[in-house]
Amino acid sequence: MNKFLTGSIAAVAMALAVPALAADLAPHYSKAPAPAPVMVYNWSGCYIGGNVGGARARTEQFQIAKVGGPVIVPANAFGVSEETNFIGGGQIGCDYQWPGSGFVVGIQGMFDFTDITSSHVVPTAFPGFPVGSFISNNRTKDLFSVTGRVGYLFAPQVLGYVKGGGAWARIDHNFIGTVPAPFLSESANGIDRQGWTVGAGLEWMFAPGWSVFGEFNWYDFGQRDIAFVAGPATVGAPDIVRTRLEIGQALVGVNYKFNWGGPVVARY
Repeated sequence: MNKFLTGSIAAVAMALAVPALAADLAPHYSKAPAPAPVMVYNWSGCYIGGNVGGARARTEQFQIAKVGGPVIVPANAFGVSEETNFIGGGQIGCDYQWPGSGFVVGIQGMFDFTDITSSHVVPTAFPGFPVGSFISNNRTKDLFSVTGRVGYLFAPQVLGYVKGGGAWARIDHNFIGTVPAPFLSESANGIDRQGWTVGAGLEWMFAPGWSVFGEFNWYDFGQRDIAFVAGPATVGAPDIVRTRLEIGQALVGVNYKFNWGGPVVARY
């Protein structure tokens, strides 16, 4: 009898324990974590920024006449000078990213201040002066351009681009005599030059609305015939000098974009 009761109690206990154990062994399900947001970069909008870098100017000169006199044939080579200096300024522009594509087009205005002064000895002899008695000084002060820009997104936040358009520069020229003592021979200051520019660069949008860029630009201002003004100690008519100007420019800079096309957003 005792064995029967003991066995019955054990059977009841196991019957009660099995459902509880089964409940403990049942699988538990939890909600999967949300996927990380994917940043969608929008390049449409207008921007303003600053830049700094270096520029190298090359000036080539030929004497083609005296003011009021006949043309000199062949022209006298007045020499070539090159110099490099720091340059810095700002830019403003607008871009448009074609919907559903990686192409970006835009327009930009850029203005930079500099002081690139190059000098060379004039290799031409003048009556009463030995060869090498005059030095040509050429100073580039301001550089301005208006360009169109076409780019492609190698990554959503990395834009490679080319640019091209019109360019303007302000230049000072003077000739210094060195015999018997230094004196201003003739000058032409505040000369405005017009030309063209092409360039290429990379821009990286590192934060919403902010980007940094690096680029190289080439400026060609062609040739211009410049009539000089005689200095106080100069005897006779001043020169008309055919001057060619070329400038290479390397810049880094930062832009802040005002997105009229929509901000950088996160997609899930």
